[in-house]
Amino acid sequence: MNTTPHPEGQIDCSVHGAVLQICINRPAKRNGFTPKMFRELGEAYTRLDDDHSLRVGVLCAAGAHFTAGLDLPTIAPLMQRGEKAVPLGLVDPLNLGMDGYRRRTKPMVVAVQGVTYTLGIELMLAADIVVAADDCRFSQLEVQRGIMATGGATLRMAERAGSGNALLHLLTGDVFDSAEALRLNFVQKVVPAPDLLAEALRIAELIAAQAPLAVVATRHNVLKAVEQGPLVAMHDFLGVQQRLSASEDAAEGLRSFVEKRTARFTGR
Repeated sequence: MNTTPHPEGQIDCSVHGAVLQICINRPAKRNGFTPKMFRELGEAYTRLDDDHSLRVGVLCAAGAHFTAGLDLPTIAPLMQRGEKAVPLGLVDPLNLGMDGYRRRTKPMVVAVQGVTYTLGIELMLAADIVVAADDCRFSQLEVQRGIMATGGATLRMAERAGSGNALLHLLTGDVFDSAEALRLNFVQKVVPAPDLLAEALRIAELIAAQAPLAVVATRHNVLKAVEQGPLVAMHDFLGVQQRLSASEDAAEGLRSFVEKRTARFTGR
C-alpha cells in the first residue's frame, strides 16, 4: 500500500489468493471521500466482479478511521448538479440498482474502525458481512448538514433495525458505538481493533474456499428475498438448483464428499 497517498486520496488494491483487498487511503483527512476516490472505488469493485480468479472482496481503510464520509467541498458541486461520482457502467459500491450501474455479484466483507460516518455506514450496509473494531464511532449525520442520506441508509437501516431504530439515528444524527451497531444488525461481529483486518480476511478466505457459483447464487437469492420478498426468491429455487447441480463444482463437491477430502472448486 502507498504510504504517501495522493492529496485527493486513493483506493489501493492487493490480491491475497482469491481475495481482493480494497483499501481506502486518505488517512490525513480521516479518509474523507473525493470524486477521485469514488471513481477508483467503483473501478475496484468492477475489477472484483470481472476477474474470474477473484472470489471475495474485503473493504478496509488505512489509519485509525474508516471514513468521516464525504469531502463536501469537492462533492457538493456534483450534488448540486444531480450527478453521481461513480462513472456509469461500473459496479456501484452502494449497490442501489440505479439505472446505468452494475450491481455487485461477488461477496464483500467490510472492516470498519474508528470514525465511520455517513458514507461509511452506507458502504458497510451495502456489503454482505461487516466486522467492526470495538473502537468504532458511527453517525449518519446528514440532517446536521441540511441534506439527506441518499446512499442507502434510509433503506437499509430500517430494513436491518426497524423504522423506529433507524429514525432514532437518522433524525438525530447522534454518535453510537459498536455495541449499538451490533444490536441493530448493522454489523455482524465486533472484535478488538488490532484483530480487525485479520478477522475480515479470515471470513473472506472461508467464503473464497466454497464453490463460487453456489456462493454467488446464494447471495443473490438472499438479496432478492430482502428486496422483492420471500415468495419471489422462492420461485428461483428449482431452476437455480438445477443449473448448479449440473456444474463442474457440484461434481467436485460430490467427489470430495465420497473421497473424504477438501473440495477444489474452479467456479465452473
